[in-house]
Amino acid sequence: MNRGLILKFENLVQLRGACRQLRTLSYKKVYGAQWKPVQSSAHPVWSVLLYPQFWQKDKLISIALPQHRHLATKEETKKKKKKIPLSKGEVEIRQKMTIEELARAMGKDIDHIYEALLYTDVDVDSLEPDSILYEDHIKLIVKKSGMKYKSAKLKEEKERENTDAVKRPPADPAVLTPRPPVVTILGHVDHGKTTLLDSLRKTQVASMEAGGITQHIGAFLVHLPSGEKITFLDTPGHAAFSAMRARGTHVTDIVILVVAAEDGVMQQTIESIQHAKNAGVPLILAINKCDKPEADPERVKKELLAHDVVCEEFGGDVQAVNISALKGENLMVLAEATVALAEMLELKADSTGLVEGTVIESRKDKGKGPVTTAIIQRGTLRKGCVLVAGKTWAKVRFMFDENGKAVDAASPGVPVEIMGWKEVPSAGDEILEVESEQRAHEVVAWRTYVEQQERMKRDEEIIEAKQKEHRMEYEKKQQKLAHLTWRQRKAVLYKANKHLVFSRPKERTEMDKNVLSVIVKGDVDGSVEAILNILDSYDADGECKLDIIHFGIGDISETDLSLAEAFNGVVFGFSVKANESIKQLAAKKGIKVKLHNIIYKLIEDLKDELNSRLPPTVLENTLGEASVLNIFSVTVGKNKIPVAGCRVQKGLLDKKMKFKLIRNGDVIWKGSLSSLKHHKDDVQVIKTGMDCGLSLDKYIEFNIGDEIICYDEKEVQQTTSWDPGF
Repeated sequence: MNRGLILKFENLVQLRGACRQLRTLSYKKVYGAQWKPVQSSAHPVWSVLLYPQFWQKDKLISIALPQHRHLATKEETKKKKKKIPLSKGEVEIRQKMTIEELARAMGKDIDHIYEALLYTDVDVDSLEPDSILYEDHIKLIVKKSGMKYKSAKLKEEKERENTDAVKRPPADPAVLTPRPPVVTILGHVDHGKTTLLDSLRKTQVASMEAGGITQHIGAFLVHLPSGEKITFLDTPGHAAFSAMRARGTHVTDIVILVVAAEDGVMQQTIESIQHAKNAGVPLILAINKCDKPEADPERVKKELLAHDVVCEEFGGDVQAVNISALKGENLMVLAEATVALAEMLELKADSTGLVEGTVIESRKDKGKGPVTTAIIQRGTLRKGCVLVAGKTWAKVRFMFDENGKAVDAASPGVPVEIMGWKEVPSAGDEILEVESEQRAHEVVAWRTYVEQQERMKRDEEIIEAKQKEHRMEYEKKQQKLAHLTWRQRKAVLYKANKHLVFSRPKERTEMDKNVLSVIVKGDVDGSVEAILNILDSYDADGECKLDIIHFGIGDISETDLSLAEAFNGVVFGFSVKANESIKQLAAKKGIKVKLHNIIYKLIEDLKDELNSRLPPTVLENTLGEASVLNIFSVTVGKNKIPVAGCRVQKGLLDKKMKFKLIRNGDVIWKGSLSSLKHHKDDVQVIKTGMDCGLSLDKYIEFNIGDEIICYDEKEVQQTTSWDPGF
């Protein structure tokens, strides 16, 4: 029995030794992996444990090594896929790293970085995982984490090759051929520009428009009886569309300035003259509505002299034609004057080689997809051509003229509608033809890269300015709390911020009630641009913040409603539609969708929304005034209550209304009366000239000469001080 116990004891001792050996082997990283006991069919682990006396140290190592090799292969494969740096040791840092990159470099999660940032002057609430941290903050985070840092070797980034597309050199004059003149019609709102074009091309555009305002630019080719062709650009006359008129003059050869004979020179007339001068384009004056009795063409010509527009009869070089667009009078005279001026200008272009042009307008058609109206300025556009404009490209699928008829080719000076764009380009973008789709991808990639670099540079400047501002605020706060202990500082900061910590989401949205988030959708790029230009002039952020969370072209979609729901916003649509399902969904979610065809009505509606976000102003209406002539006190129970003997000087005192006590011009109390008596009788109203005794709902001692004011309050809705300019 004793021998059996001794054998068991020896087995246990040897078992302990074997376990130690195995533990020692597990700490050594053989082939880069930790050892884990895995049963082997050749040498089972249980046999080692039961019969340790038959296994020597080298045998144990020979068992462990194959297991190490087997595990090391899998571990190495995993590490190749995902390399996680050790949490101890040195961390490679760069001058600028995102929070995500730093967490990865340290082998920590993002929350750890946020915790470390609490010890810095960085505003943690404004940070995202892709926010950039600077070197001083990175070093501090690494130190706070008990780690060391070393600067990573900077890789010299090769300068990216410029792969942009550019215009061709000027063509040889020998290959130039005559082209139609591009004529822009400019003028004030409702002076008859669209009616003039309507008469020229025999269509009914004006009757379809809202409020007599051309809602976006159009380009049309007009065939005259003489066989001549003229390309007309029609631009909106409204003040909001200044940028679109400027674009029109940029691609034009001649400007026809339409002025109503009875109205004379107006604001947009002056602006149109300035656009023509800036573009260096000659003018032809069309004095419209000459059939009206109050028409005075001579007054118009004289008014234009003040703006350096000198007609031929006054010794200048500007042709003036009296017309009636509505009745079609003298339109051929105007067309002949345009052709004559075009001949003098000798307008020619190269119709060979790669195409060059300009986007006049762009929109997203439900059936056709992204569509642009363009003027070809060089080369001949055909189906299959690969075009680049801005940061998008197109392989031309179809082309249409101004009447919607498909065309196979478009030569210089001819307006054409182009289908096949991948995205909607911006109005005013330059169109360039490239050799292949691969080349188009290169051009778009380069332009996107350049824009990203510029944006990064701007963002860095903004971030640096914000961080500097926040650092200064942080230092000021620290200086104020410098005399306190760390416990006291913590208590002060907690009291200052606890209302934000414990506020519910609903309460937080109420705090941001004076923010109007808007989504703007328009029919074409120029319309959206015009609306955004107006909203850029918003200067009343102190009253209500205006936040444009999204804008684009096309009808109202579910995505727009989702954004509006997320930001508690309003969707504004200009010359677009919302189908029944969208309207029902908006009504179900309580989202406002406001559709307009006239731009100033849209802006008025937006102003109403801004006004609704403003808190109401409380106005005080004085009902009566009384003077304190005597003071005394009345004992009620154990309390003494001050009582004022008063005489009503003006109006009346009504016990149900609000009162205030004024002493030496200062309001020292506001509230209600606890009692109002006349000759010891409780009363509700005291009129002018009557005496009374009154006490307040709060213990305040009166002085002789104090004034008691009776008033009521009325809430009045505030209106925004923003003036969009029309």
